[in-house]
Amino acid sequence: MTTQATASGGGLVPLPVPVVLVDDHHLFRTGVRASLDDRVTVVGEASDVDSAVAQVHEHRPPVVLLDVHLPGGNGGGGAEVVQRCADLLTDGTRFLALSVSDAAEDVVSVIRAGARGYVTKNIAPSELSSAVVQVAGGDAVFSPRLAGFVLDAFGASANDIAVADDELDRLSKREQEVMRLIARGYSYREVASELFISIKTVETHVSAVLRKLQLSSRYELTRWAVARRLL
Repeated sequence: MTTQATASGGGLVPLPVPVVLVDDHHLFRTGVRASLDDRVTVVGEASDVDSAVAQVHEHRPPVVLLDVHLPGGNGGGGAEVVQRCADLLTDGTRFLALSVSDAAEDVVSVIRAGARGYVTKNIAPSELSSAVVQVAGGDAVFSPRLAGFVLDAFGASANDIAVADDELDRLSKREQEVMRLIARGYSYREVASELFISIKTVETHVSAVLRKLQLSSRYELTRWAVARRLL
């Protein structure tokens, strides 16, 4: 029976989430498939740019787990896959980069191409499944400490949006701390560990932050914080 989960943005996501898994190493794909929990189901796999584009168009999954460095195509790797599947982005297919690389140029290229998140391959299995659900629900998900690259990817300049003191004044000191960590891509568990509070308390603070800032998801919160140079 199909169940649902609530993403950080509040939307209900039908489970399991179908994904296409793209990586040029068969053993890694096997490991990822085995480590994903019952919230996610792999419906297709690919090992290069051309086969990835074909699989994504065939299955039209809510989420594509995509390696950044891939053979084939015109040499553009994961970013090329996203670009060649641009026609599906408006139909609900979202790309989550999954890579060993945390290099700025890799993060920037795939995010600018249209990916909704970027996590590194040292992510815990349960957190990877959660990331898939979050991306399926419309959130942006990033491994911690990649926020500076996200800033470049969004291309926000200091003149885009000025920091509005009254917006920050709506948040308590603790809510501001939680807001900055969540916007940087930290998981609820990581925020709880960083601030020495419970995960339930983190969830409460995040809900308050989104409500007070009139935002609907972590994705919008990241863009809001990036544009105001708060990270």
